[in-house]
Amino acid sequence: MVHVTRIVIIGGGPGGYEAALVAAQLGAEVTVVDRDGLGGSAVLTDCVPSKTLIATAEVMTTFDSSYEELGIIVADDTPPNEQAARVIGVDLGKVNRRVKRLAIAQSHDITQSVTRAGVTVLRGRGRLGAGGQAVDGSREVLVDAPDGTVQSLRADAVLIATGAHPRELPDAQPDGERILTWTQVYDLEELPRELIVVGSGVTGAEFAGAYQALGSKVTLVSSRDRVLPGEDPDAAEVLEDVFRRRGMNVMSRSRAESAKRIGDKVEVTLSDGTVIEGTHCLMAVGSIPNTADMGLEEAGVKLNDWGQIQVDRVSRTGAPGVYAAGDCTGVFMLASVAAMQGRIAMYHALGDAVQPLNLKTVASNVFTDPEIATVGYTAADVQAGKMDAVEVKLPLRGNPRAKMQGIRDGFVKLFCRPGTGIVVGGVVVAPRASELIHSISLAVDANLTVEQVASAFTVYPSVSGSTAEAARQLHIRKRSEGES
Repeated sequence: MVHVTRIVIIGGGPGGYEAALVAAQLGAEVTVVDRDGLGGSAVLTDCVPSKTLIATAEVMTTFDSSYEELGIIVADDTPPNEQAARVIGVDLGKVNRRVKRLAIAQSHDITQSVTRAGVTVLRGRGRLGAGGQAVDGSREVLVDAPDGTVQSLRADAVLIATGAHPRELPDAQPDGERILTWTQVYDLEELPRELIVVGSGVTGAEFAGAYQALGSKVTLVSSRDRVLPGEDPDAAEVLEDVFRRRGMNVMSRSRAESAKRIGDKVEVTLSDGTVIEGTHCLMAVGSIPNTADMGLEEAGVKLNDWGQIQVDRVSRTGAPGVYAAGDCTGVFMLASVAAMQGRIAMYHALGDAVQPLNLKTVASNVFTDPEIATVGYTAADVQAGKMDAVEVKLPLRGNPRAKMQGIRDGFVKLFCRPGTGIVVGGVVVAPRASELIHSISLAVDANLTVEQVASAFTVYPSVSGSTAEAARQLHIRKRSEGES
């Protein structure tokens, strides 16, 4: 524990507010400078809103795809020849109002938690003052308040946790009505009839799948040869097959050059001259860190070519006393990683015991249907020679619980070291894969062997039983290879 130390945190997202809680618990005098409300984009415009929207889409998909097979009868007095092809529909305006309500409530809960811990929250835009460190080793943080005034704060340590914002193409400027970023979709009152999604990374794939489930006709424009180019190839193949089977138009190796609104339509022009027409267009072409005009480089903080803050494994920047966490660092753009970076920064700054960030124990999830969850070393790592590992992939179609639930798509994949059998990575493609990955995360984090995973009891029947079965198969394979 340290004596009271002045900490100023610029940015109130997961990296910022989690750091504030840790610093306050360790006895520091903490101030958080935030512009939009605690929780940041993760709570207000990204994770919480998008996953709330996806939750509605998930119910729609589950019902649409399996109600007949499971024997569910929908009572409807409409004559058969007049019934719509779709059994259920959605009120998008109502969905989005719920999305916003939950986001604001979550932000309010975080604010209460932080202030109860003794943290001071200032509304405004924070930046580092000129002149570097003062004689006493402290740094100046300037706060541009909404009323135009500027307040000066002194800090023994500063944490930059300012996040990122959607990247915009010069010839596809969002108007918030027909051409949208992922922060603007929650203002829609009516479901887009024909939605063009530009970008097939995590954000693009999640929204494309969600809006297709809600009832939009979706075209997904991907500049790469497959959706989710950064994910496990087998997992991406399953998802793309599901997308196409459900009617999505997936355009691979197609780069969007421009998008323009023409009345109540949007025209997207591709690099080969092809023009796609829809009623709405969602641009999901990456993000830009919020690091401009903050006095960072003048203070000695190093940025890369994309404007991301360079940090080490304990969140230090190149400037003494200045730390950074979250999307503004580009280390791993996940709320859980931002929070961990922020906590680690405070542990280090305040002299507490600290364990450097280990990205090979990070679990991540793509909230599509089916979900794709990963942890540890990947197939790409094995192929590149970063890890010597063997793998087993077990399709879910043989799992008894999956059969009962009508689940046909997905698998469990495990990676282990060939000699020791230590589990070093895994992939789960399934409904609620985000819940199923935890056992594999524990195995990776604790260096468990496939024998240990296989010998742990699982519930029968359960989808998680496939994890134990994959471990058993890896054990048998490792043993047979060892004997040969």
